[in-house]
Amino acid sequence: MRYAKGRKDDTRQRIVTAASRRFRKDGIAATGIAGLMADAGLTHGGFYAHFASKDDLVRGAVDAALRGTREILAAAARRARDEGRDGLEAIVECYLQTSHRDRPETGCAAASLAAELARSPKSTREILAHDVDEVISVIAAEIRAVSPEAAYDAASAIFSLMMGSLQLSRMMPASDVSEAMLVAGRDACLALARRARQRLEVNRGKVSTAE
Repeated sequence: MRYAKGRKDDTRQRIVTAASRRFRKDGIAATGIAGLMADAGLTHGGFYAHFASKDDLVRGAVDAALRGTREILAAAARRARDEGRDGLEAIVECYLQTSHRDRPETGCAAASLAAELARSPKSTREILAHDVDEVISVIAAEIRAVSPEAAYDAASAIFSLMMGSLQLSRMMPASDVSEAMLVAGRDACLALARRARQRLEVNRGKVSTAE
């Protein structure tokens, strides 16, 4: 039976959504095609009508998950600015919150799947790199450093700290230690941001004096 293109697209999206959640929760290697197709309410046999391989699905699922993370962080920053709060602080707090730690299936795919994705084919890692770059750019926009390059460098360090703090907090069996990891990560990220902004003020002062 042939289906309309719109229906096929909808079915593909259901599979991507189900896989995105399952991969982040259980890992890529531990997730079988039959199980994730069942999550999407579909049969195993229909998988290859939509994807050439599991790697093909991984690319789509990781891309969708990281685009979602970028949108969530950008929205958090916008809300903060509208309320007169600091956008970068809102991003850090949004990422390093307890609910993100406890629900990896809805969170950042880079943090959940970094080890597995590092061993993925180059085509998968290229998509990951592009999506991570866009997340970093959202952070950089809130730093407003002396140059786009300096802002990006600081944002890269902040995102790396956020990821590492989240991963460590998930590893800790004791809830108080896990929470301490999140708090320490937030403090370190905001300290990095303050340093970047202080450099901006110093450089502005030098320019003003020169003039």
